[in-house]
Amino acid sequence: MKPYLSLLPLLAIACSTPAKNDPNATTTTADTVVVKDTLIAEGEKHFKSLKKLTFGGDNAEAYWSFAGDKLVFQSNNPAWGESCDQIYVFNPFTDDLKADQPKKVSINGGRTTCSYFLPGDSLVLFGSTHQGNAACPAHPEHRSDGKYVWPIYSTFDIYVSDLKGQIRAQLTKTPGYDAEATVSPKGDRIVFTSMRDGDLDLYTMNIDGSDVKRVTNTLGYDGGAFFSPDGTKLLWRASRMKSNEEEAEYKQLLKEGLVMPTKMELYVANADGSDAKKITELSQANWAPFWHPSGKKIIFASNHTAKRGFPFTLYLIDLDGSGLEQVSFSDQFDAFPVFSPDGKHLVFSSNRANGGTRETNLFLAEWQD
Repeated sequence: MKPYLSLLPLLAIACSTPAKNDPNATTTTADTVVVKDTLIAEGEKHFKSLKKLTFGGDNAEAYWSFAGDKLVFQSNNPAWGESCDQIYVFNPFTDDLKADQPKKVSINGGRTTCSYFLPGDSLVLFGSTHQGNAACPAHPEHRSDGKYVWPIYSTFDIYVSDLKGQIRAQLTKTPGYDAEATVSPKGDRIVFTSMRDGDLDLYTMNIDGSDVKRVTNTLGYDGGAFFSPDGTKLLWRASRMKSNEEEAEYKQLLKEGLVMPTKMELYVANADGSDAKKITELSQANWAPFWHPSGKKIIFASNHTAKRGFPFTLYLIDLDGSGLEQVSFSDQFDAFPVFSPDGKHLVFSSNRANGGTRETNLFLAEWQD
């Protein structure tokens, strides 16, 4: 939930030396110029190259197919006729989204979110409000107290669709919010967030929607969960109240269909919810976590060093909460990082290179350790 150009070369051969004041180039020999990838900020040593994938609107939550050759994501790009988040699928290595619109998967209206491939890569699941109303649900009005909130639309349910947009199954049918579903790399279970028991908790189920089990029971928002590469653990973001006043505010916002995501930390547990452990204690908003394919590290977005809640920056951390390392240095919004199954690429959303607009685009990095 939120919210093609050729790869830019790292090396270019030229016949003249760069100007002395050119920050993007250095001379290694008399006739060889090393040119930086201009999308990569200083200090982003893990990015061998960086490719901008989308061009306009807000694009986020891009997730890889099991084969690692497709991405499914949500977008509200006006150039594609969208003003409400919809689901699209494309090949990030061959498709040019600056020239051609990707294939739209959500064709029934409503607001859609949190798409994910199912085993075999011919089906995807996503959350949608279309059965409640085909129109786009309204954004929350600006609050007089100035607090930032996310809407928890009660009409969200989880659906399975083929890549042509034909709904094949509805996996949730309980009243209230059901969304934020992802699939275990083993292909056997789905984890999702639901309000069915009165709080925003995590649940797992079989990929056909059967055998639903609740895995979190502590008051607070539990969401954005992912199975570990071996399917034995869960990783997610959670808010936990530290006072009676915070608890009362959380409960009141839930009654209004809202949640305030400004204070969240990361947790890891066994796939059944047992042995849950907090792995960050950074303050502010630590969210959008994803497993490194090794299962030993986690990449996530955080604003814990920001004085005004901005920017959001990508970090790596060890599974035990040690070894915090800053990954992105754009000084803007960098979030929703997701490793490809083989660990060779990272896709994420960013405000970088948006020409001074408010656009959030997808970027594809070649990853190097």
